[in-house]
Parts: sequence; structure tokens; C-alpha cells
Amino acid sequence: MLEGTPSTTAYRVAQRRAAHQLLDRPLVFDDPLAVRIAGLDDPARRDARAFDSGRLSKALRAFFAARSRFAEDQLGAAIDRGVDQYVVLGAGLDTFAYRNPYEILQVFEVDFPATQAWKRTELARAGIAIPPALTFVPADFEQISLSGALASSGFDGSKPAWFSWLGVTMYLARETVMQTLAFVAGLPPGSGLVFDYGVDPEKLRPMERYFLDRFAERVAAAGEPWVTGFDPVILSEDLRRLGFTSLEDLGQNEINARYFSGRGDGLSVGSLGRIVSAGRVGG
Repeated sequence: MLEGTPSTTAYRVAQRRAAHQLLDRPLVFDDPLAVRIAGLDDPARRDARAFDSGRLSKALRAFFAARSRFAEDQLGAAIDRGVDQYVVLGAGLDTFAYRNPYEILQVFEVDFPATQAWKRTELARAGIAIPPALTFVPADFEQISLSGALASSGFDGSKPAWFSWLGVTMYLARETVMQTLAFVAGLPPGSGLVFDYGVDPEKLRPMERYFLDRFAERVAAAGEPWVTGFDPVILSEDLRRLGFTSLEDLGQNEINARYFSGRGDGLSVGSLGRIVSAGRVGG
């Protein structure tokens, strides 16, 4: 992130989520606000077909749709278990809080102050109201503790909470990622999160490494370089060591089987990213 400026990658992700609404059928992730908040309903803005221009572009669009769907599916399961606090870490232009169907749920959006200010501008432009059940929590993951930021914003650490953390871990130092995971693991039973991560380049095949390098060049040019990747086996061990007792780590094959099987358009994800649900069940 560049100091004092909103996230460029957050906008690109929002555009790809919006493009999924316009280009793909059936939808993997149904978000009726995505097109408006990304501005793709405005003819003066970028055409959705710009996000359908190649193999990497389509794979990214598929991955962003799948991870959002997975996160909200896992949230629904957590609410069924009695959770009534939801924290969206690195919220960007995520729209869940503005179409939240759960009356009991308090939502906290955590992000850089500049990104949140930009989001408010985009919400106003799109005519999307800020609901009373939403609290904005300004924070820099590398500069301030998540626990401190949430505690000052009305979050109740004595109750379980569910988190989503999408498109963030790869931009942070490994120590920062593990500190955040440890914080969630330390909350009361029933708590947990969904997050995604980039695979350690050393674990990729040559062609996969080529696509990763090309994508990394793009985000680095935007001032947001990838700095951290994980070995799935080691990460699973670390999560269990932190205290998570329920783990689901989805890679390319699992994501495609769950969300893209039988499609006629060939939309599918690649192998550069994975999605994890990690929860604390029981005492």
C-alpha cells in the first residue's frame, strides 16, 4: 500500500467480481451490488469484457468469485451455530454488509483509512446506503494490533466471531499473518475465519511459476507487491498448533469440483491461490 492512497488491487478485485455478474452464467457468487460499487454500470468506466481477455484474467475472475462464495457460505454456517459478529479484514469494496440478510449480525469492516474513505465515496456515488449494523474500523495491519483496533470499535472479544480475510495475506509479512491468525484462534469457541493465500513459489511447477511472476509484476507495479506465500502442509500444521480444530483447505481441484463442475463456458480457477476455513469447535 502507498501511504495515504486507497488500494489499487481492491478496485481491480471489485471490477472482476462485477465482471463475473455480467459475463458468467451460471453465477458462482451472486452479488447484486457488485456492478454498481465497481462502476461497471457506468458506460464511461471500463467495459466488463476487459476482464475476459485471457487465461489468467478468467482464472482470477473465477477465483475471486469462488473465494467470496466460500466465505459467505462459511459465515452462514457460523451464524447457524450462534455467531453474531462478523469481521471483514481488508474489506476493500466488499458488499456483504450492504446486503446482509441476518438481522442479528453486527459487521465490522477493517481496512486502511484511505481505502475506507474511498469506499465511502464509491458507496455514495452508487447510491448504496451504509447500514446501522456496520462499523468501519480503520487500521494498518503492519502498524496496529487487530485486537486494539477492534476493541475500540465495539467488538466484543468475550463472544465468538467469524472473520473473512480475502486478498490480503500475500501482501503482508509472514509474522503479521500469523499474529492475526493467532488472535482469531484466541477468541471463544465457535470463532474462526476464511482466508486465502498464495502458494509458496518453491512449490509451484515452472508454468505455474511463470503465471505467478506475471501477476506479481502487475501488483508490484501498483505499489502492492506480494511478499508472502505458504506451503499448504506447513500452514495446516501451524493452524492446528494455534488451536484451530476444524480445517478445510481448498486448492485448484477442490475449488473447481465444488463450484465450476459441469460448466459449458470452461470457467475455472488456476493453482496459484488456495482458500482456507479454520474454526474452533468445542472448548
